[in-house]
Amino acid sequence: MKSFATTAKVSALPVLDLSLLQGTATEHARFIEQLRVAARDVGFFYVIGHGVSLSKQQAMLQLAKDFFALPLADKRQVQMLNSPHFRGYTGFQGELTRGKPDQREQFDIMKEDDVLGLPTQDALWRRLIGPNQWPVQLPAMRQELLQFQQQLSDITVQLLESLMQALQLPADALAETITDGPYQHMKLIHYPGAHATSSNQGVGAHKDPGYLTLVLQDSQSGLQVETADGWIDAAPLPGAFVVNIGELLELASNGYLKATMHRVVTPQAGIERFSCAFFMAAQLDATVPLLALSAELAAEAQGPASDPSNPLFHQVGANVLKGRLRSHPDVAARHYSDELPELARVG
Repeated sequence: MKSFATTAKVSALPVLDLSLLQGTATEHARFIEQLRVAARDVGFFYVIGHGVSLSKQQAMLQLAKDFFALPLADKRQVQMLNSPHFRGYTGFQGELTRGKPDQREQFDIMKEDDVLGLPTQDALWRRLIGPNQWPVQLPAMRQELLQFQQQLSDITVQLLESLMQALQLPADALAETITDGPYQHMKLIHYPGAHATSSNQGVGAHKDPGYLTLVLQDSQSGLQVETADGWIDAAPLPGAFVVNIGELLELASNGYLKATMHRVVTPQAGIERFSCAFFMAAQLDATVPLLALSAELAAEAQGPASDPSNPLFHQVGANVLKGRLRSHPDVAARHYSDELPELARVG
């Protein structure tokens, strides 16, 4: 496998066509190589040819607009504060990134599950498992969002398998970490224009914690990616999803795959921005392996080497819960006040 020079200035994200996986052997190999380069050197790319129609994407963005257009009292009927599972509506400045409030409102869902009962003290993360909240004013929303979430989950599994092949490993190298299906988390997001906020932090600079993230954007720019040459725009590309590598996948690949800092800047005054983000990770009870790379690939890794004893590998659920508690301190205070001292010692 050829090494790829990284001295060129990054001015735009790569565009990868997922449909090449169903093409000829040459096309399949070309996609895997393009994926390897994009995931190692940038950590962000667009994916097209994914099978989700433009009309379906536009329908999901319209659903977001319909939800956020509801009266505030209706949205608060499904506010996340009601849910120990971190599902539902969060108002402006209700989520923190690196301790600072984000200038957005959002609606979060995960897998639709039954509550598993009271968790044991060493598995408090099981409280993440449970039902979503749904607005009665939009009765079709439940079916449409859950179906869309599953579609995006299937795409990320396909990408994960392809990334394993890019690392010269079996496609199922991480299959045991998603045996019962990967961890799913999706959110509809609304960013108001600058006239409505006191900050340009739509979302503060951060890395995503899981395996992979897919982002569906409307026609307004705002998502930015940090490169060695500074911040670049992940400008909307009709029909495409933006994909980025999460920290857990960077760790599992011993620093070969790149988790990249990114942020969302507040739109200009008079402009609103809508998006949908899907986050995929190992299932919450998984133990994530440190993947064994060939000497050739290990020499090309640009990220830090991973410590096999890092608790992120074997405390997936606990670390997901800690991230949610940090981001939503109001939910933490209402539903987890007794457990916070114990959780602070985890990891």
